[in-house]
Amino acid sequence: MRLNTLQLSLQFGDLADAALHRIALPRHKVARWIRHALAADAEITVRIVGLEEGRALNRDYRQKDYATNVLTFDYTREPLVTADLVLCAPVVEQEAREQGKTLQAHYAHLLVHGTLHAQGWDHETSRADAEEMEAYEIQILARLNLPNPYS
Repeated sequence: MRLNTLQLSLQFGDLADAALHRIALPRHKVARWIRHALAADAEITVRIVGLEEGRALNRDYRQKDYATNVLTFDYTREPLVTADLVLCAPVVEQEAREQGKTLQAHYAHLLVHGTLHAQGWDHETSRADAEEMEAYEIQILARLNLPNPYS
């Protein structure tokens, strides 16, 4: 299987426990997870942020005053996918704990999820779209030997 090329920028914001998140997000794995979800070549920035930055971005761009797990800012889809994926470390960590997942597996799922959003996939338009997107995420994660995040 030929994977698309990826220019990746991996950034860590001001995090109290940045070491934990850096360990869960080695650059080569982040690139691998994203590349498996790409249908075209891409330039993607992944930024791992704290609660304050995550909340401000969600409030300013989605008018929702809370920090969420992943935000996707997609700029172009053709001929190159260009996007920023912003993941809120404390939210991701809490969700992983609540769902009984490893931090790394949850990050992998959210990076695949965000990458699909950057390419136009949307789970909020209809139940059918949500089911199709979830099925594709499960397929991608299985190719990466990662568990079904929805089970």
